[in-house]
Amino acid sequence: MRWTVPVVLAALAMVAASCGGSDDVITVYSGRTSNLIGPLLEDFAETSGIDIEVRYGQSADLALLIDEEGDRTPADVFISQSPGAIGFLAGEGRLRPIGDEVLFLVSEEFRNAGGLWVGMSGRVRVIVYNRDLVDPSELPGSVFELTGERFRNRVAVAPPNGSFQDFVTAMRETHGDETTLAWLEGLVANGARTYPNNTSIVQAVGRGDVPMGLVNHYYNFRAQAEDPGVASENYYFPDRDIGSLLIVTAIGVLSTTDVPDLADQLVEFMLSEPAQRFYSEKTFEYPLAAGVGPSSGLPSLDSIGAATYDFDQLGGGLERTKELIDESGIEQS
Repeated sequence: MRWTVPVVLAALAMVAASCGGSDDVITVYSGRTSNLIGPLLEDFAETSGIDIEVRYGQSADLALLIDEEGDRTPADVFISQSPGAIGFLAGEGRLRPIGDEVLFLVSEEFRNAGGLWVGMSGRVRVIVYNRDLVDPSELPGSVFELTGERFRNRVAVAPPNGSFQDFVTAMRETHGDETTLAWLEGLVANGARTYPNNTSIVQAVGRGDVPMGLVNHYYNFRAQAEDPGVASENYYFPDRDIGSLLIVTAIGVLSTTDVPDLADQLVEFMLSEPAQRFYSEKTFEYPLAAGVGPSSGLPSLDSIGAATYDFDQLGGGLERTKELIDESGIEQS
């Protein structure tokens, strides 16, 4: 298949300097952006004395890159924005098992059945809408309604985003490829606007450029923290609709790593109480380990009734999902 790898190398010089030139180094390929994971990597380096070298990029692109590099990959640890990308690597035999003492810190529904990866934090797919442009009574009962006439030219999506691709994969598994392709083509026919990522959608909705968009819940919580007067609000689809799918970020250790013990230390750190509090208080995600609760501003997962899914099913469908998105003709911003 044809693919590109728009990744950015980030040598965390500040982290390396803080570690006093240790010979211990972990190379991380991260599908999470530096603002969402960088502070935790810095904390780990400072407390452990282990240097971190990071390569940032889209989760799917990095997973495909690791598979292309094969046994030559320099990556020791893969941090994925989505379970689909890391599930792909698990299916290709690129990951090694995580020890039970670390794996069992997280509920079994948020980790790989074979122990090859574990969830770090969770987020829910939502509609973010501009309350000055949209009456709550107008919001759809299902994500499938967004292809209807009353939503023409009113919806934004981010096809390159890993969470969007995981959501589409879950739709494929629950409703079939034919229905999913028809939905994607319906968005195109209905004038859906495309953006490169969730942040740009939330910003556009807040400005009133577009009335609503499909994103992860925490982006609007961050926007509200920065500007309490912003006009954007989150809407959770009812009745466990696939439009409000719960998705986890995940971490795994490469089977080819030369430093498995160091890599395991990083995985354990990401599930520790300090890291889980970071997800709760700084990124407004749902912590999955260490008994840490979500930020006080977040609704509980029980009250949302978010859709859940067997995340191991997402990895095997990643490539077909990207093909369907391309086939639909939806613009890749």
